[in-house]
Amino acid sequence: MAGSVTASSWRTLRAGWSTLTPPQQGLGQDQPMDPRPSEPEGPDPSSPGGFRQGSSTSYGRTAPTMPWPLLLLPLLLLAVSGAQTTRPCFPGCQCEVETFGLFDSFSLTRVDCSGLGPHIVPVPIPLDTAHLDLSSNRLETVNESVLAGPGYTTLAGLDLSHNLLASISPTAFSRLRYLESLDISHNGLAALPAESFTSSPLSDVNLSHNRLREVSVSAFTTHSPGRALHVDLSHNLIHRLVPHPAGASLPAPAIQSLNLAWNRLRTVPDLRDLPLRYLSLDGNPLAAVGPGAFRGLAGLTHLSLGSLQGLPQLAPHGFRELQGLQVLDLSGNPKLKWAGAEVFSGLGSLQELDLSGTGLVPLPEMLLVHLPALQSISVGQGVRCRRLVREGAYPRQPVSSPKVALHCVDPRERAAESPNAL
Repeated sequence: MAGSVTASSWRTLRAGWSTLTPPQQGLGQDQPMDPRPSEPEGPDPSSPGGFRQGSSTSYGRTAPTMPWPLLLLPLLLLAVSGAQTTRPCFPGCQCEVETFGLFDSFSLTRVDCSGLGPHIVPVPIPLDTAHLDLSSNRLETVNESVLAGPGYTTLAGLDLSHNLLASISPTAFSRLRYLESLDISHNGLAALPAESFTSSPLSDVNLSHNRLREVSVSAFTTHSPGRALHVDLSHNLIHRLVPHPAGASLPAPAIQSLNLAWNRLRTVPDLRDLPLRYLSLDGNPLAAVGPGAFRGLAGLTHLSLGSLQGLPQLAPHGFRELQGLQVLDLSGNPKLKWAGAEVFSGLGSLQELDLSGTGLVPLPEMLLVHLPALQSISVGQGVRCRRLVREGAYPRQPVSSPKVALHCVDPRERAAESPNAL
């Protein structure tokens, strides 16, 4: 129970009290103990603080004026807070309350109204509601009136997934001034209105598994333009991503993570104005990746191009704009073609490369020359190659350079293949 002190906690406090009690002045280990019976400890209305001062104990010690347990008790109460309880809720819904702080002085409510049917909206919710789940209710539309009421002003999370939404009103979320997480996945949205999220400080938007065909980057401009935003647009029908206009009145959204996997993109979209760090283009029918494809994405650290459809080709210097890239995933592309190790030219920061299921083995001899920071390569079927400096490279002449090699290990055979010097 929140705020209660357990027996083990009380024993710990008593042990700390005994340890911190100062010894009586003038007594040592070789002196005899006072044979007089000790005066019982306890409250004394005549003493300041309500405790007997200078009371002698059987161990020849003096009890402190203010006991240490009273000083440590508030910290213990803070440590045991955070209990979860339930509260009365709208019929069919479930309300779970989580309390925080000293004496449970602060609480947040999670309301689950999923799977009840379209009649549930608009549903009244408690004033301290932080998360509302309206998933799987066969909802066909969402507008401002559906998300209106006193409890909606404090919402930080809203789940509208697994409904029948074909459209949303441009002002549907205009009153949700504290909304941080929005899930509208697994619906039938065909379009996303411009400036749909400008009233909310969103940090996570899930629009996967819809029917979106063309999406404007500007649609994700939020109330907090500098806040990092994670956007999931995977498993749609997107064939074009409209870039943010250069002369727009609002700044470009701060999208740091963008999932565009399994859409219908034939070229790498123009994302140059976005502070992207994570980008997935898995499963798209990209025809080629050539110079300039990733222009303006020098801050990208993770790029996934797995399971591309069709016959993707990697042209020389196709990744040269990605000087900060650390992880590159090209797995699941058995028909992938490239024009030699120059494909990876410019990837001076790349540390991990996944080539499993690509058929790009044996590896080009000059691969490590273009990838000076590379640490490991996955080549499929559990085989991983790691960079090492070959024996005999040290000591070396001042003008010579160490010979590096890829040491490949197959965990199934528990035996290392002989290194290939590159």
